[in-house]
Amino acid sequence: MRLGIHARLVLAALLLLSATAFAIGFMGTAIFRDFSLQRFHDRMNFLARYLSLNSELGILIDEPDMLTNLADNLLSEKDVASVRIISNRSGILAEKSKEISGPLHEIEMPVYIKALQEDNRPFDLRGTSGENGLIGSVSITYSTSGINQTLNNIRHLFLWVSAALALICVVLFFYISRSIVSPLKRLSDAARKVGDGDLHIRVSPDAIPETREVGVAFNSMLDSIEKNRRVIENAHMQMARQHILAEMGKFSLMVAHEVKNPLGIMKSTLDVLKKRISPENKTDYLVAYIEEEITELNKLIEDFLTFAQPAVPRFQAMDANRMLWELIERLESLHTQLNFDAAIPEDPCDIYADRSLCSRAIFNILINAVSANNETGTITVIVECGKEHWQVMIADEGKGIAEKDMEKIFEPFYSTRAKGTGLGLTFAQQVIKAHGGAVHADNYIKGGAVFNVEIPRYQMNQGFAGIGAGSGE
Repeated sequence: MRLGIHARLVLAALLLLSATAFAIGFMGTAIFRDFSLQRFHDRMNFLARYLSLNSELGILIDEPDMLTNLADNLLSEKDVASVRIISNRSGILAEKSKEISGPLHEIEMPVYIKALQEDNRPFDLRGTSGENGLIGSVSITYSTSGINQTLNNIRHLFLWVSAALALICVVLFFYISRSIVSPLKRLSDAARKVGDGDLHIRVSPDAIPETREVGVAFNSMLDSIEKNRRVIENAHMQMARQHILAEMGKFSLMVAHEVKNPLGIMKSTLDVLKKRISPENKTDYLVAYIEEEITELNKLIEDFLTFAQPAVPRFQAMDANRMLWELIERLESLHTQLNFDAAIPEDPCDIYADRSLCSRAIFNILINAVSANNETGTITVIVECGKEHWQVMIADEGKGIAEKDMEKIFEPFYSTRAKGTGLGLTFAQQVIKAHGGAVHADNYIKGGAVFNVEIPRYQMNQGFAGIGAGSGE
């Protein structure tokens, strides 16, 4: 099993801190032990010298009782195991001992006669001493068990303190390491989700500057990927759309040509029949019905032909406001029960556009509003002539646009009406785009649908591959 970076950092910290703590503890206790033992031995040497100095008189006069008292006093020390005072002349004068655990050490100290001043000698003692004034010796046996026990206690305490400090350091290092590793883990999880196709995920910037920079860079990378993906998807959709439109155009052209000639023969034949039918004939309404259906079919074929053979715009100066007034007057004459609430400036608004294509595009949007109103009610038209753009809003009083239809309303052959070809709004969008403008559909705040058209006044597009002049949705 491979350890992660977090576990490795914590384990490395644990080993390093433990080794450091125990090494310092070992060296510290060793130094303290040597220092303490040296001081302890020095103290015992001091006691031996003290006993040697105080035993001089007792040895000289052979007074065991006095020397025994000295031994008892010294034996009261905790670590002293035995005391022995020896005279060179009389042998052992005093010896005391007690039971004490080891290890035991012995220290021996000689006893000399102090040098006396010549004028202060009450008597001569040279006959009682050796050549160097040595008259005896004292020895002290002592135990180091007490100091050893103290050293062991200190060593254990030091080890426990070191272990506790090491554990505290490991805990602190754990949280520090986690604060470093957690952002990396979040980045790893986010990268895994991105690999699964989720490009909307983002990571929260961390508090640590370095990991925060990594998080910001990661989010920027995802933003760039998401942006490029949308660009590529749009490009693919446009390519697919153009391919579909081209194939549909070929198919429409073939169907239109195949149907147009038989339909023309049917229309001519019907005209001959109409001349032979007398006014009193009760079947006259059937002929009118057939003629109406033939006219509708012919209009549908004309839409298909225009769709299959797109026009190329010819840009020239034109008054957009005047063009819109003419379209409204035309529709008012055709639909007497329809009312137009038009707010169009009287002053001209010149734009650089193809009058024929623009007129048909705006007319298709107006026809769409007329159909939504069932040829009654009011259609609102508001125009704004700005310095850079000509803008028109066309709103109806229909049912509005369903949410599911909002993204499809400009697609070719998509229609919500039984007799619609679904080419009118597609044509309008293509023409307006060819002029560098835009058209948007939405639901009007007062009810119904609203179309907003914006066309640049002076910008000229260099080319146009439009869709024909179908009408309505």
